[in-house]
Amino acid sequence: MKKTYGPLKITFPNRADWNLGNILGIQAQKYGDKPFLTEPERDPAHRVYTYRRTDELASRIAGGLVERGFQLGDRLAIYLDNCSEYILVWFGASRAGVVEVPTNNSYFGDFLLHCTNVTAPRGVVVSPNYVPRFVEIGKSLSTAKIKPMFFVVGENVEAELKSLRDQGFTAESFDALLNAKPIASPPAIQRHELGAILFTSGTTGPSKGVMMSHSQLYYFSEQCVDLTRLTDKDVFMTGNPLFHGNAQFLTTYPVLIAGASMYLYPKFSPSKFSERIAESQATVTNFVGVMMDWAAKQPPSEFDKKSRLRCVFSTPTAWSHVDVLKKRFGIEAFVECFGQTEICLPMLTPYGMERPAGSCGLAVSDWFDIRLADPDTDEEVAQGEVGELQIRAKEPWLINSGYYGMPEATANARRNLWFHTGDGLREDKDGWYYFVDRLKDCLRRRGENISSFEVERPIIAHEAVQDCAATGMPADEEAGEDEVGVFVILKEGMKASADDIDSWVSTRLPEFLRPRYIQFVDSFPMTPSGKVQKAKLRATGVRGMWDRLAAAKGKKG
Repeated sequence: MKKTYGPLKITFPNRADWNLGNILGIQAQKYGDKPFLTEPERDPAHRVYTYRRTDELASRIAGGLVERGFQLGDRLAIYLDNCSEYILVWFGASRAGVVEVPTNNSYFGDFLLHCTNVTAPRGVVVSPNYVPRFVEIGKSLSTAKIKPMFFVVGENVEAELKSLRDQGFTAESFDALLNAKPIASPPAIQRHELGAILFTSGTTGPSKGVMMSHSQLYYFSEQCVDLTRLTDKDVFMTGNPLFHGNAQFLTTYPVLIAGASMYLYPKFSPSKFSERIAESQATVTNFVGVMMDWAAKQPPSEFDKKSRLRCVFSTPTAWSHVDVLKKRFGIEAFVECFGQTEICLPMLTPYGMERPAGSCGLAVSDWFDIRLADPDTDEEVAQGEVGELQIRAKEPWLINSGYYGMPEATANARRNLWFHTGDGLREDKDGWYYFVDRLKDCLRRRGENISSFEVERPIIAHEAVQDCAATGMPADEEAGEDEVGVFVILKEGMKASADDIDSWVSTRLPEFLRPRYIQFVDSFPMTPSGKVQKAKLRATGVRGMWDRLAAAKGKKG
């Protein structure tokens, strides 16, 4: 008989409670002065936020937004580094019924313009160091008739406010929201209403804004509570970026639901991992992509023996390091999942259960219909064969509500009444699922989903380039997923070096999209229907390809 995951425990069984502002109010009443959020690398005045203080500030921010004309369903873009203000404005927006739009803070130029144009936010919360990026695209935003008001986080931000006002934008210090009157009567928010828009990589076009209902955001977070066995006795530590779902509904929101505490760091640091585990007394943390490999390769530390870590949520699990890390930090369990922003986590690994190496979980069959199918015909494949993961929820509003402003992409993903993930998996006879490959034209590098289209577009714009194909190449580290590789065809009679291409894209692509490997070719292997056979390009391997990291080392040497 096949194994399944379950049953999933639900902390707040009344579905009407499933919105963040409501959960925050309930937990603030219950936990009061218990620390909810600690930011240990900030000055003392901003270091610790209790449940009660977090609730109070969220109400002030909500009141400030309403006072400035924000209405139910308006969007608020957040463009910050990891900081307590990020969480506070996210919570405040939710209480006001304003839709959070977390934006990757490595975006600039066309990438930032795309996200902002698509969602047309009524406001943007931004740190001073990123204001110039909005000033740069200011005229394009004005052309699109988007006039968001800006709230700049930090002290002594007069120069930044002036630069935004000179572009014709309304701009205030974020302190104006923190000092506003608390919202008098928060709107009644239904669980089906839009709570957030998170951007994920496109395939044949730009990134898509995933519409997530309040219900989906809650359920996603509740899955993490169950997966990690999170309770109000736990401390969850993260340095993962808050503009990603991992730090939002797989860390922060689960902490709120469980009544636990969290420690927030500016970013993940392998060299400081052991020290931070000791400092925070964290019982739970998570690894994404290559992070587990990096942490395991750090030398032993005097802080190791001070660890209270009992559970690591790793996606994926670097299996060769599991026993070493368990012994070093006293870890009780490694847990894993398979999911996407669009679909929550339809596969989870039961806590403490032995599982086959490489498996990503058992079906959460109480909540989802799951099938593996031929991506061209939607006919189910035989057990053991690789098929596209397709999902249906058994409960309303558990998966995405569509792609914001992209009805055709929404309809295509939901054809034949199933959500098509574009990922290839297989299932063994016992019910364990294994991720095999990405069937859609994207790759994943160190936790970031990457659209081949977005890598290729600026390279093709180079005057010497006839065509380009981007694909994932093997990473150096275990669980490091992909490195970005590009194959380039030059125009007849034109010349360009790999250094030329790299210099060109360095000012046009965010760093995580920048190719590591470049290879010039005369042609691409093609399918009969005229598509590039990227699997064949990947199969050539990286030997002989220009390597940006090796080139940089050579220049330093």
